Amino acid sequence: MRFAPVEGQPRDKRQRPLRDLRISLTDKCNFRCTYCMPREVFGTDYEFLPHSSLLSFEEIERVARQAVSLGVRKLRLTGGEPLLRRNIEVLIAMLAKLRTPQGEPVELTLTTNGTLLGRKAQSLKEAGLNRVTVSLDALDDARFTQLSDSGVSVSTVLEGIAKAQAVGLSPVKVNMVVRKGLNDDQILPMVEHFKGSGQILRFIEYMDVGTSNGWNLQEVVSGAEIVARIQSRFALEPVAAQYRGEVASRWRFKDGSGEVGVITSVTQPFCGDCSRMRLSPEGRLFLCLFASQGYDVRAQLRSGASDEQLAAYMHGVWTGRQDRYSEIRGEQTTSRDRIEMSYIGG
Repeated sequence: MRFAPVEGQPRDKRQRPLRDLRISLTDKCNFRCTYCMPREVFGTDYEFLPHSSLLSFEEIERVARQAVSLGVRKLRLTGGEPLLRRNIEVLIAMLAKLRTPQGEPVELTLTTNGTLLGRKAQSLKEAGLNRVTVSLDALDDARFTQLSDSGVSVSTVLEGIAKAQAVGLSPVKVNMVVRKGLNDDQILPMVEHFKGSGQILRFIEYMDVGTSNGWNLQEVVSGAEIVARIQSRFALEPVAAQYRGEVASRWRFKDGSGEVGVITSVTQPFCGDCSRMRLSPEGRLFLCLFASQGYDVRAQLRSGASDEQLAAYMHGVWTGRQDRYSEIRGEQTTSRDRIEMSYIGG
């Protein structure tokens, strides 16, 4: 693909700016969550990407640097489980040095299942990470073990969250994917635990990401129902979005003890404000969480492209974008091939 030199910050076909780059560092994870990496698909014989095919830290930094020049203001490291990537602190230190054309630092965040967070939180903070988001789908140990299909205890994740908060990786956000009949009875226990903690609990509607999780619309608990359940116990009031493209609708406890968020990709799509580009572990750019194919930026990196040529390539990819999967979700779209969330990150 050939693109003209960059002129100004890009907008896609629906006039959406590029503001966020989500960087998947690995497709490996030490959990086998049923909605993401079911063991019957991702078993012991599953072939993950070899390390040699992954982008190097220097290559990731180059892509991120050009993305920042094009308008990106937030970088999120994800996976798989990003803390499985060896020497991740080195990459974080490299990305923390990036500055916008106006000289401002970018927001640098990370999403994790929390298993390694307790031992790594201090080094992540010292390297320049701003904050973390932790996935936790139940407080009950037996339920958590069932959902994560792991030998990890809830206490390990909670200790990681506490350590992250203690070292200043805050506000820590805690994400819970809700599935009807599997863990929706954990909504109120989760609220009761995190209310007043300074950590922000967010509920995510069960989404049809990838093709291996057997997604069924009947298992979706709507954001409206989640809010109603919380309001049956606690008084809430809506909070205005902090910026365009914020994915979670926010609700504040009227007693001033914090807030919760609800992410409603299924029942109330927010494609119209989506400003996210995703970078896969081996160097493909994806323009939607539900995309089926990406753009090979690694080929540009390894063919000797200059920074200007790399920026022009990324500019051209974004300006051609018109993805809006959640707005047109239906029989034809849900049956098509889609990238797995374990590969590209949430």
